[in-house]
Amino acid sequence: MTVWDDLVGQEKVAAQLDAAARDADALVTAVAAEAPLPEASKMTHAWLFTGPPGAGRNQAARAFAAALQCVSPDRALGGSPGCGFCDGCHTALVGTHADVTTVAAVGTQILAEDMRDTVRKSFTSPANGRWQVILVEDAERLNEKSANAVLKAVEEPAPRTVWLLCAPSIEDVLPTIRSRCRHLNLLTPSVDAVADMLVRREGIEPAVAAAVARATQGHVDRARRLATDPAARERRAAVLKLPLRVEDVGGALRAAQELVDAAAEDAKQLAEEMDGKETEELKAAMGAVQGGRMPRGTAGVMKDLEDKQKRRRTRTQRDSLDLALTDLTAFYRDVLALQLGSRVAIANADAEDALERIAHGTRPESTLRRIEAIAACREALDRNVAPLLAVEAMTMALRAG
Repeated sequence: MTVWDDLVGQEKVAAQLDAAARDADALVTAVAAEAPLPEASKMTHAWLFTGPPGAGRNQAARAFAAALQCVSPDRALGGSPGCGFCDGCHTALVGTHADVTTVAAVGTQILAEDMRDTVRKSFTSPANGRWQVILVEDAERLNEKSANAVLKAVEEPAPRTVWLLCAPSIEDVLPTIRSRCRHLNLLTPSVDAVADMLVRREGIEPAVAAAVARATQGHVDRARRLATDPAARERRAAVLKLPLRVEDVGGALRAAQELVDAAAEDAKQLAEEMDGKETEELKAAMGAVQGGRMPRGTAGVMKDLEDKQKRRRTRTQRDSLDLALTDLTAFYRDVLALQLGSRVAIANADAEDALERIAHGTRPESTLRRIEAIAACREALDRNVAPLLAVEAMTMALRAG
C-alpha cells in the first residue's frame, strides 16, 4: 500500500511523481546533512495537473504532497517516499498536515482575499514537514487578481515551497503561470480499471462495480459515490427519467423545477454537514464562552465565515446541477449511439427501455440538438444565469427536439 494506489489507471503519472519525490527527498536530506546538492533532479517548484473530470488530478496532487512529506524510516534504506502510513503521509492525505495548504473555490471564483494568507505562507519555511506544499484544487477558478498573486509566488518561490495546481486543461491556466510549471496530464481511466478499484478498495460486488463504472464512464469519484451512496443512485435514476417527462410544456416545467429543487436539497445536506462543524471549530478557536457567546471583536470573523459558506452553498448547488446535466448528456449520447448503430458500449444499460423508446421515436438530428441544449444550459450556469431559468430553457428545448 502506497500513496499512489488510489491513482486509478495513471501508472505513467505515478511513476513520474515517484521519481520526483525521490529526488525531492534526496535534496532535503542533502541540505540537512550540509552535503553537496544533487546535480540533476526531477523535482521542481511548481506543477500543473490537468485532466478531464474524474481522472483524479486532485488525488494525484495530494498523493504527491503526501510523498513529499513522508517520514518513513524506509527512505533511509533506499525505499521510495510515499509509504501511506507514516504521520507525514497520513496527515497530508487527510488534510491536517501543517505544511500542506489546500485552496478550493468556495464560490464560482477563487478571490484574491482567499489567496492572501496562502501566498504569504508560501514564502515561509516549512514548520514541521519537509516541504511547504500549496495545493490549488480549482486553478481554473482563479480570477485576475488571485491569479496574479499566484504568479508572483510561483515566479519567486521559497527554496522548499512547492505549488501544485489542478485544472481541467492547460488552457484553463494563465500562460504566464503554466509556463513556470511542469505539466502532467491525466487520462480518463478505463471502465475496467475503475471497476477493479471499487472491488479491491471499497469491497463492492463485481457486478455493481462494473455497472457504476460503465455508467460514469471512468469517473472515479462519481463511480465510488454511486457504488456507496443509495441517495446518489436515486438522484441519477430520477435524472434518467427526465427525457420521458418533457413531452408537453407542463411536464417540461415541472421536470425543471424538480431538477433544481433536488440540486438545492443536495447542497443543503452537504452544507449542514460542513457548516456546523466549521462554525463550531471557529468558535472554539476564537474562545467562545459557555452558551456560545463570542468574545468582543470577533463578529467580523464570523461574518466572513458566513459569507464563505453562502458562496460555497451556491457553488455546491451548481455543481450538483452540473452532475445531473452530465448524466443527461450521457443518456442522449447512448440514444445517438443506438440511432447510428454504433458499437460504442451503452453507459446507461439500466435505462435501456427509455433509450430504445426515444431512439426509435426521434431522429439523430433531434438528439444532437438536445445534447446542444444541455451544453447551452451548462454554459448559462457558468455565466451565473439563475438556475431555474437556465434549466427551464433546456427542458423546453428537450421537448421541442
